[in-house]
Amino acid sequence: MADAPVLGAGRSVTLDAAAFEAAFHGPLVHETVRAEQAARRQGTAATKTRGMVSGGGSKPWRQKGTGRARAGSSRSPVWTGGGTVFGPQPRHYTFKVNRKERRAALRSALSLHAERGSVAVLDASAFEAPRTQQANDLLLDWEQIRPTLVVVAADEASAALSFRNIARVAVLTPDNVGVADVLAAASLLVSQAALDALTARATDAVRATAGEGVA
Repeated sequence: MADAPVLGAGRSVTLDAAAFEAAFHGPLVHETVRAEQAARRQGTAATKTRGMVSGGGSKPWRQKGTGRARAGSSRSPVWTGGGTVFGPQPRHYTFKVNRKERRAALRSALSLHAERGSVAVLDASAFEAPRTQQANDLLLDWEQIRPTLVVVAADEASAALSFRNIARVAVLTPDNVGVADVLAAASLLVSQAALDALTARATDAVRATAGEGVA
């Protein structure tokens, strides 16, 4: 059974085997990370076509007799200041990844940290008020490399404020943690409430499937 130390408490907690001892599924993780990164793209780039730019209402010169190439509009794409052909338009880049696949990818990412011993539990109740120095001392005593992802529950604001200004430390709530965030972190620090939430996110589908098999 994998376990994780509780920083500053001199004890450890046992990690859920279903969430933290899963086999790493590379292709599934890759697909999920691509989906998360694509969903973060704004997709607001836009260019004007020849119908959107101003001017060009009349023919620049007559069709024949000038010695110049024929032209129907000064807003043609071949003219300076003309419209753009096949330019980017507002769009979304999202694509679907099934719920079971996302949860399996999350289990793979969490299990990777458990295997490396780079996951620890934070006693959020020790932060009665925001204390950046206290948070930094915990990380230094842990002696894990950064970047570090700190996951705390929404109601653990003091702990979140304590860690958010430390260099190469990101603070997220369990609902906002993605597979890409977990993989991008060299170490993972979670509160007990956040650990329970992440475990539930990663294992609900597995336990539901197991329950259906028993029935």
